[in-house]
Amino acid sequence: MGASLSNLTEGTNGMAMGPGLGDIPESCVACVFTYLTPPEICNLARLNRAFRGAASSDSVWDMKLPSNYQDLLNLVPPERYQDLPKKDIFALLSRPVPFDDGNKEVWLDKVTGRVCMAISAKGMAITGIDDRRYWNWVSTEESRFHIVAYLQQIWWFEVDGVVKFPLPADIYTLSFRLHLGRFSKRLGRRVSSFEHTHGWDIKPVKFELSTSDGQLASCEHYLDDTEQDYETGNHKRGCWIDYKVGEFIVNASEPTTEVKFSVKQIDCTHSKGGLCVDSVFIIPTDLKERKRRGTLK
Repeated sequence: MGASLSNLTEGTNGMAMGPGLGDIPESCVACVFTYLTPPEICNLARLNRAFRGAASSDSVWDMKLPSNYQDLLNLVPPERYQDLPKKDIFALLSRPVPFDDGNKEVWLDKVTGRVCMAISAKGMAITGIDDRRYWNWVSTEESRFHIVAYLQQIWWFEVDGVVKFPLPADIYTLSFRLHLGRFSKRLGRRVSSFEHTHGWDIKPVKFELSTSDGQLASCEHYLDDTEQDYETGNHKRGCWIDYKVGEFIVNASEPTTEVKFSVKQIDCTHSKGGLCVDSVFIIPTDLKERKRRGTLK
């Protein structure tokens, strides 16, 4: 079996009799590559010269780049992408591209080439953020932005944000990434403190999103489940949780989409605290679901 595959890859220049993979024209290989994912193309490029040439073809990578890839390139200094082939442009954009003073990032999913986005807590309007009695900024490697907002205690909890970007046509899911408790490392181990964590089991917080074309979505969640403490432990404390706010649709006819989003609990009859706010993610819906199920790496 191994010998047969080896013979196929040798083609007419090797010792094998008959045609092999090396005899396939590069143009035909390029046509096949348009149906494969970028990781599959890169793996097959190691087979022989024809596959390597096809894997570098601009015609192949043109089909892997989103329709708005030039909008993403506009966020990058020109000297970083001038004269680059499309394959290298895809590689460049599959890494986070910061904008809005580094408080937002956009990138291409490495498998599908679809556009994803993240907004840091630094890029949101947080009520009371400048008062150290209520909020603190905490540096951490657990955030892609290396910083999160930590709430000690407050009565009026409200976080608002907005992003305006030429997203390509797709269905997107928006979610908040939150963490109950303050975390740190002690003797090399991650530990969480819940000294300030309270008030999230009394009433739910409300998540909302709206788009410039009138789409709306909202939901409510209790961030704490204290009734679980006695039997199974509180699974909402001490870990990052993505709270799905809702979905919205972008049509090809929309040059730019504005998305507003918020999370709030403004019932001032009780205080609440001990919460980390990291970021908001905007991810193509089925892509997010496939990653959650582990069917897409």
